[in-house]
Amino acid sequence: MNADPARWPRRAGSLTIYLVLAVVTWGLLPFWLGLALVADGITDRRLPRVRALAFFALYLGCEVLGVAAATGIWLVHRAAPPAVWMAANAALQRRWTTVLMGGAVRIFGMRVTVEGAGLAARGPYLLFVRHSSTADTVLAAALVANPHRVVLRYVLKRELLWDPCLDIVGQRLLNAFIDRGSGDREAEVAAVVALTDALGPADGVLIYPEGTRFSSSKLVRARVALADRPELARIAAGYRHVLPPRLGGPLALMARGLDVVFLDHSGFEGSASFRAFWGGNLIGRTISVRLRRVPAADIPETGRDVWLFEQWRQSDAWVEAHS
Repeated sequence: MNADPARWPRRAGSLTIYLVLAVVTWGLLPFWLGLALVADGITDRRLPRVRALAFFALYLGCEVLGVAAATGIWLVHRAAPPAVWMAANAALQRRWTTVLMGGAVRIFGMRVTVEGAGLAARGPYLLFVRHSSTADTVLAAALVANPHRVVLRYVLKRELLWDPCLDIVGQRLLNAFIDRGSGDREAEVAAVVALTDALGPADGVLIYPEGTRFSSSKLVRARVALADRPELARIAAGYRHVLPPRLGGPLALMARGLDVVFLDHSGFEGSASFRAFWGGNLIGRTISVRLRRVPAADIPETGRDVWLFEQWRQSDAWVEAHS
């Protein structure tokens, strides 16, 4: 378990908030759904508000049951060998992400296509994922890692620890929760690189090279920030759907001599904001996923920053074709 002295005050707050939300949502669910149904009947027969509420209820249910299951694992396996402890928590993570992703697909009537899933069936590898919405955090697990029983070690922003299940189970497993405002860049990069220690054939490290969710305004600012890197700025000038990769973590990870798997996806842009999600932008969407794997031997020893930007240009072109 990762050392985190702030975890108990944070968990006291987050668990209280989530339990209250769960009680209010589930206890009055017929009432909330009735209001949503009336509103949808007036404005949109696709029932976007009813669907959004149903998913919110599912999410809160997953949180409450997930915390209960995590408590059960602690009671049963707290004195077990480390391998048993890790396996039990990894199994809970698989169930949680599978249920949440499967529920979203059914509730919103989405269609999912995955190209090249077998490329991520065996580790070790680095998984570089495009970041367009919060849904990205379950996409790779539910569609790529879980079917092959691969345990991903995540690089995530520290703010996500306010999700109780991610806080409790995520800190039992090998993940790095990065404080982007810490000012100690070397320590944060070292924590990311440490995830590559003792990787086996059933392991991978996942990172979002963009560092934040895509938006047009962020793309404009990122291009400006590349003014002193003309070669990289030239490549990024052609981006339309992705942000320029941040180089610290990805380059440090690539220095470990591992294959890189790129996960490109399109369709979850409809959940990029609450307004879009509430308005039904996910309804009937096709979620398209493509994986491509580059062997470590094919990654150049020098100019890896340019190489990564070029790879990201391929991702951008693929998203453009599937938007």
